[in-house]
Amino acid sequence: MTSSITQPREKNKRKTKRLPPYNVVLLDDDDHSYEYVILMLKKVFEHPVEKGYKLAQEVDATGRVVVATTHLEHAELKRDQIQNFGPDPFIPRCKGSMSATVEPASA
Repeated sequence: MTSSITQPREKNKRKTKRLPPYNVVLLDDDDHSYEYVILMLKKVFEHPVEKGYKLAQEVDATGRVVVATTHLEHAELKRDQIQNFGPDPFIPRCKGSMSATVEPASA
């Protein structure tokens, strides 16, 4: 009688590589109202009004604020949505959207 011994197979363990994080940074200017910033952040990022107000205060005080941290492709999409949101209807002299940039998030 012959017996065969089967050796257990090693499971292939795949490590999922995480994509590096990127910040979407909103830049301040004098041509957009708090109302505009709050509305834009609500529509683009689904931030609640209270968070939008805090972010509007910070961008006004410091000149820039991180509004989201995500992977590069999504960060670029959100930056583009900010830059294509359109002019502030509350400020007649406003001619266009706010500016935003994408930068690597610090680890």
